[in-house]
Formats: sequence, C-alpha cells, structure tokens
Amino acid sequence: MREDTRARIQQIALRLFTEQGYEATSLREIAEELGVTKAALYYHFKTKDDIVASLVDLRVAELEELVEWARSRPKTAEMRRELLERYADRLKESRYLEITRFMERNQTAMRDHPKLSKMRETMLTLSREMSPQDATPAERISHSLALFALHAGKWLTVQGDLTEEEIDKATREVALRLLEF
Repeated sequence: MREDTRARIQQIALRLFTEQGYEATSLREIAEELGVTKAALYYHFKTKDDIVASLVDLRVAELEELVEWARSRPKTAEMRRELLERYADRLKESRYLEITRFMERNQTAMRDHPKLSKMRETMLTLSREMSPQDATPAERISHSLALFALHAGKWLTVQGDLTEEEIDKATREVALRLLEF
C-alpha cells in the first residue's frame, strides 16, 4: 500500500510539474489532487525535490542494471545490438515519455538538480560500455550516439510531429546503423 501511494504521488506530481511547471506547483496542490492531507504527503516526501529525486533514482537504478548487464558480456556487435534493444524497450514505457516531457518543460528549474548529475554520469558509463577498449574514437562516438539517437526520438515525440510507433521504428533503425560503424 505504501508503494502504491508513493507511485501515485510521483505520477500526480509529474503531471502537475509538466502542466504547470515545477516551480509553480506546490505540495499542497499535489496533496489535494491525491485527495490526502499535506501531512500524509509529507510522510512519503518532504519536498518537491524529494519527489524528483525519487523519480531520478528509479531511472538511475534501471540504468545501473543495464550497465551491470553490459559489463558481464563481451563487447561484441551482438551485445551492442541487444543492449540497444533493451534500452529502447525501457524508453518505450510511458513513464519515460512523461519524464522526458517534464524535463523538457522544466529545464531551467532542473538544470542544477544534484540527482540529475548522477543520471548523466550513469548514462555516460552505459555509453562507455558499448565499445571494446581497442575501439577507435570514431567507433566509440558512433556507439554512444546510437544510445542518444533513441533519446532524440523521444524529444521528437514530445514535439508531436510523428506517432510514437513511427519514431520508435525510425530511431531504432538509425541507432542500429550507428552501431555498424
């Protein structure tokens, strides 16, 4: 029950932060939307930063799982393709699109959030795991760009020019081409 409440708080906060802006949303509004008192909300999260940190911690934990998986495999073309597919599958989950929208709409407020530094570091570690040690600089960059191509597709989804299915198919195709370098 406690985890369900935390998840609902995260979901409502994420929606309100995206719709109204992080800075314009209060804990009181989140509590009202959830249908609980502010004191009940405080039981789970003391601040808005705590809510954002909890969302980022979930993302970092999933990235760290992928890093550990990649470290346990030889750095082959097959491993890179599988890692890319695993990562792309995670990005398809609706929570990631919601977080992407939140980040895009709240860039200024989130720029210096300490947890986001950890997420960037973990993403860079995952990127490094894509290539063997003897890879050329061009190969390393190409392999890293494959991961970031998937993110570029999510930004296009935020803009609404194409359907999610079209973007997912196209970004996977582009990312796989980058792995062939």
